[in-house]
Amino acid sequence: MAPILWKPEYSLGDPAIDHEHQEMIRLVNLAVADILEGKPDADLDRCLGDLFQTVSAHFALEEQQMRRAGYRDFRPHKDDHERLLDTLRDIMDEARPGDTEAVERMTRALEAWFTEHFRTHDARLHGTLGPHPH
Repeated sequence: MAPILWKPEYSLGDPAIDHEHQEMIRLVNLAVADILEGKPDADLDRCLGDLFQTVSAHFALEEQQMRRAGYRDFRPHKDDHERLLDTLRDIMDEARPGDTEAVERMTRALEAWFTEHFRTHDARLHGTLGPHPH
């Protein structure tokens, strides 16, 4: 199972944001490796929990910045965040050590979400707000 690779089209040109996005992908790949290696449930729970926490924190900060700026596309952007969080919750519920089908579903869903979200919602947002600290 190939890891999700950082692609040039994911880059928004803001080093802080690109770093956070790269970290999310790194954590997804760590979770995939742990599942495929058959790590115990406690290790999977910890790894997936770290992923969920990192993604949630990133989204919370981004949503706070959107609200403060009066960003007009706040609602669809936030709704897309919620879709990913729901997907991550489902993955956390389903993931079992050695479950290659879960890994396949997870990588396909997350890579598709990252590709679309970074290209559309995040590109629009950060194009409008410009660089900002994260």
